[in-house]
Amino acid sequence: MSHAIINGAIVPENEARVLISDLSIQRGYGIFDYFRARAGQPVFLEDHLDRFYHSASVMRLTPETDRERLKHLLTELIEINGAPHAGVRITLTGGYSENGYTPATPNLLITLAPYHYDPASFDKGIHLVTHDYQRQLPEVKTIDYLQAIYLQPFIREHQADDVLYHQNGSVRECPRANFWAVTENGELITPADRVLKGITRKKILSMTDLRPTEATLPLSALATAREAFITSTTKIVTPVLQIDGRPVGTGEPGPVAKEIYTRLLEMRGGFE
Repeated sequence: MSHAIINGAIVPENEARVLISDLSIQRGYGIFDYFRARAGQPVFLEDHLDRFYHSASVMRLTPETDRERLKHLLTELIEINGAPHAGVRITLTGGYSENGYTPATPNLLITLAPYHYDPASFDKGIHLVTHDYQRQLPEVKTIDYLQAIYLQPFIREHQADDVLYHQNGSVRECPRANFWAVTENGELITPADRVLKGITRKKILSMTDLRPTEATLPLSALATAREAFITSTTKIVTPVLQIDGRPVGTGEPGPVAKEIYTRLLEMRGGFE
């Protein structure tokens, strides 16, 4: 039986509950972070915890669990579930609000699920459709995915796999991934502003020999881009082969994406 953690207590997952007065239910107010565990060890954990506590601070939520205690709880949960290769989600809710509007003491939920990455997804790539939209509080990993879920029929109608947000023609991000392009001049660019600063994105920016750049990326530049790809904890590097029905570059995974993909796998310790 799988187990979860509610406010420091390990319980069977089917007994993990919060009350309906929680602001996560009443108003969709809360944050989360998600990381991968490989061979029982969290991958890039310190980076994920930095982002988690930053998100909590911006949202004015104060976790009762400090960083060291949280790390101990994560270790316990991974061990008790006996799942060396897993995805772990840390959620911090708005708490049990007396008036259904004002944040209260947050509830901390930690859940775990098996993780499997299909290496064939790199060569398969994805197709994106663009949509003019700017996420609220983009630097925060909130539980609010209203627009992304609402757009699911729109994505299917355009025979795409996901949506790429832009704001007045300036590229932003996908709902669950950062976006990168190799321009016609060979520049490796990821949008600089009003996006979630992904952990995989951070690791790519550290590959200074590739000269990655955070900069404004006009939507119009994608028409002549040599390559495009998205990055995240679960997707690693996934080439974008089409945008709005038009091929990106050759319409096949490009050499820059392949190089970064290989290097990230080495940093992560493999596929699992």
